[in-house]
Amino acid sequence: MGFFDKINEVRRKISEVENNIYHGKEDYLEIYERNIQLEQEIEERTKELNIANKRMLSLQSILDMMNSAKPLRNVLETVVNNIQGELGYLHSTIMRKEIDVDGEYFVVVAEADDITIKRADGILKTPIQARRLAYTKESIFYNSIENRHLIKSKDIGASLKAIMPDISEEELNNILSDKSVKSIITIPLHVLEKPFGIFAVFSSREDLAESETDFLNMYAQQIELAITIAELFEKVKEQAVTDGLTGLYNRRYFEEYLKKEVTRSLRINQPFSIIGLDLDFLKKINDTYGHSYGDIAIKTIAEVLKTNARSIDTAARMGGEEFNVILPGVTSEGAMIAAERIRKAIESVELDTIGHITASVGVATFLEHSDNIEDILELTDQAMYMSKRNGRNRVTLAKPMSETSWQELAVSAFLDILNKKKIPLSEEFKNDLSSKLLASTPQSEVLYSVADLLTQTYNDMHMQGGVKLKVLAAVSLAKRFDLSKEEIDNLKIAMLLYDIGNLLIPQEIFKKKGPLTPEDKKYIYEHPVIAVREILNPISYIQDVIPIIEAHHENWDGTGYPAKLSHENIPMASQIILIVDAFFALTEQRSYRDKLSPKEALEIIKQDAGVKWNKTLVDEFVALIENELK
Repeated sequence: MGFFDKINEVRRKISEVENNIYHGKEDYLEIYERNIQLEQEIEERTKELNIANKRMLSLQSILDMMNSAKPLRNVLETVVNNIQGELGYLHSTIMRKEIDVDGEYFVVVAEADDITIKRADGILKTPIQARRLAYTKESIFYNSIENRHLIKSKDIGASLKAIMPDISEEELNNILSDKSVKSIITIPLHVLEKPFGIFAVFSSREDLAESETDFLNMYAQQIELAITIAELFEKVKEQAVTDGLTGLYNRRYFEEYLKKEVTRSLRINQPFSIIGLDLDFLKKINDTYGHSYGDIAIKTIAEVLKTNARSIDTAARMGGEEFNVILPGVTSEGAMIAAERIRKAIESVELDTIGHITASVGVATFLEHSDNIEDILELTDQAMYMSKRNGRNRVTLAKPMSETSWQELAVSAFLDILNKKKIPLSEEFKNDLSSKLLASTPQSEVLYSVADLLTQTYNDMHMQGGVKLKVLAAVSLAKRFDLSKEEIDNLKIAMLLYDIGNLLIPQEIFKKKGPLTPEDKKYIYEHPVIAVREILNPISYIQDVIPIIEAHHENWDGTGYPAKLSHENIPMASQIILIVDAFFALTEQRSYRDKLSPKEALEIIKQDAGVKWNKTLVDEFVALIENELK
């Protein structure tokens, strides 16, 4: 090969190398550009995933709300605040559609806490949340809810002007000077197929992507479900603390609220009063016109209380025809004026068929009559009953606790029983009970507790608090038969002491699972006599209570014990003890049987109407318990 041939060969090889390098460069450039494009796509997808994740978190927050029992307002506030910021929304709000005598309107029920709304409220004389917003056909809010579809508008000014027609041009221009809000989006909310209102978001973007529309519609659906559940919770909660017949608070709520009021009163050393009312002649109304008219009379009392009570007062139906009203910060003098106003208002109402109704009213004041709330409730009750005994349709102010003696008598009786060593209890236990009784001025709660502890010595299945429930039921029943205050006081003492003879009965009898022998039955039948002869007779100041306890196992048809008394020969208080004791015994666990439900126990009691108990007594007792079970 010649010289030039060699040079040409080298050139050819160089050219091949250059071509290879060039094509390799193109390949490298192509790979490089593809990598850049891929990185951009990854970045865009990451952003989309972040947005989707934020949207999912927002939806999850609503789901979390559904699993809570938070009030509706709290749920809605959480909803509007969770869609803010990073999703590009500057503000969000929920407006509820309302209607009154002046027509339909919107009201803001929740709004996000952000700079946008704070700025707008600062410009307006009246904040948006405090306004009655117009429900006009010109607004996108109206069209959105009426047509049930999402609407986006860039005309922020027209949207605001439509719901706030009274806004001045200066105020509107000042609000619109904030150019960050580019559009407003309205999404209708319907709950159980009924219009609820509007979910509105103020966006920093003019455009609305299809994915965003889908998200907002989905978000609105979750809001609707959250509202449904929250309203259901509120309804259930309301039913739990309100009386179904009258709409007033029930006994449960009253007792819880009363505890708070006592704490507040003691903290600031300010008295409060309780007004107790009892509808007169309810039994006569029921017997004459029927129970539906009795319900009308009860509801009338409730309406009078709603009308005459202050916004800070708490009125409650305590059961049957009894009502209580708490008057915070009111002395006995002011409470008497309020009670008389209520009494007159009740008397002035004339009902179809029934005519006029009346109520007996009692008043007691915490820190004036006593600093123990159980005493105040007792005094209110006694004053109310005194009004009934003195002719009804009147108001009576309670006497100070120092003038009320049934608790003192009961405490002294317990101390006598414990100190005379006639019951087989350890000295340590008796000393402990005596210390409880002497620790403070006589009060019902201590008495109930001591009676519970004594009962548990021979019945280990007895629940603490059972004696109080029995006493309250017995007293409520006694009032239905117009027993006097003295008779009711004796009944309360008898309810604490009637089974005291059981302390002298051998324990093996109480715990026996098989049938009782004749000897066992003899012990049981004699326990009222034992209680009286061995334990209570020596206590001179409770002699009026002894006949009640002696006869508390006598049956209406004369088959009871120990004296085989029948019908009216049995003291009413004894009959009451027998039926109350039987009911609570049936609903307590026993070694030989399971406890019954209240309804099952009532069925058994009904079966013995006219045999063990006066039929009228059974009817009133069943009505009393069924009312408490509502």
